Amino acid sequence: MLVRLNEVSRRFGDLLAVDRLSLEVRSGEMFGLIGPDGAGKTTTLRMVLGILVPGSGSVETCALNPSRQRRQLSDRVGYLSQRFSLYGDLSVDENIAFFAEIHDVRDWKPRRDELLEMVRMTPFRGRLAARLSGGMKQKLALVCTLVHTPELLVLDEPTTGVDPVSRRDFWKLLARLQREGLTILLTTPYLDEAERCGRVALMDDGRLLTIDAPGNLRSQVEGSFIEVVARPRKRAVEGLRGHPDVANVEVFGDRLHVMLPGVEPGRAADAARRLADHLGASGIEVESARAGLPSLEDVFIQRIRAAAADAPGSSEVTR
Repeated sequence: MLVRLNEVSRRFGDLLAVDRLSLEVRSGEMFGLIGPDGAGKTTTLRMVLGILVPGSGSVETCALNPSRQRRQLSDRVGYLSQRFSLYGDLSVDENIAFFAEIHDVRDWKPRRDELLEMVRMTPFRGRLAARLSGGMKQKLALVCTLVHTPELLVLDEPTTGVDPVSRRDFWKLLARLQREGLTILLTTPYLDEAERCGRVALMDDGRLLTIDAPGNLRSQVEGSFIEVVARPRKRAVEGLRGHPDVANVEVFGDRLHVMLPGVEPGRAADAARRLADHLGASGIEVESARAGLPSLEDVFIQRIRAAAADAPGSSEVTR
């Protein structure tokens, strides 16, 4: 295991940011920490890197104690935060040279050339970092992070604020790096991105809800999942939430994701027809209502609701 956390907790005053978290990241995998703001993801990464010391429990990164052996660890880990510090008045090449020197990398120019070719930035080597687009800045930041050839790459929401095309290119690059043997630990607010991870840990309020491959998590959803397109959407949402079989309705663009926990998957098609008839009887135009597979976001919402329902002193979860 390249990363191991055992019963790790961390407080900031009265706030319990991470609560008895245990997880392992295997060598060569892409592992995602997934959760809303305040779930404890960034705090967890900082403890993995040795930036923060856990209040209790133990952390091991690359077979080192990160808080006690930070200098040795920095040579083996690359870290790309949401606000990675490039130097705008330095060129692409000069930024890379700076980070190579920080890590005392010898003969780094072949590695620089390889990485720039990989991210398709060779033609921009002389351009100042301040004059790069947002997506190109993020690619340059990644190159600077990788110039010392780390064993572990830690990414904290690496594509936040990046345009969709650059996001796609960035993920293609991460997939290539992982295939070449790099271990990647990341956080992302985009659950469609989390689908690309080999395994994900779902976190909420500093606690671990579950760990598994995205496909396995989707298959574990209880009941049936129906996707509905109907107009007017607001009335459709209200009508669906009033149906006795419906536990939850989430809006995704023009589509409504409807969870029916008491309906077996084999009866999902019939349930979809009943929902369409239910909406139609209220004068709502139903374009489509069909059984489908839940997204990772649907899984996450169901897990959060289940955890809230099981919490001490909780009452029935509101739809």
